[in-house]
Amino acid sequence: MTDDTTVENLVSDPEILLKLSRYKMPFGKFKGSLLIDLPEPYVVWFAREGFPDGELGKLLGIVHTIKVNGLEYLFEGISIH
Repeated sequence: MTDDTTVENLVSDPEILLKLSRYKMPFGKFKGSLLIDLPEPYVVWFAREGFPDGELGKLLGIVHTIKVNGLEYLFEGISIH
């Protein structure tokens, strides 16, 4: 998936944005933090070392694309509740 495709998917599917705005890291140093709030170096480390299997890995891949491309603004105004 290219970065452009990911951005198009994010913009065209608000459910992905909503899910990313609510999904919490289930383990590690940042356990309990929202994925979108993870520090960029941490997400870049996952990209380099390998994302976990399953939904978490897919979502972290999207977060990586968002962070390295400065797209956090897509989450402005999204309620996490």
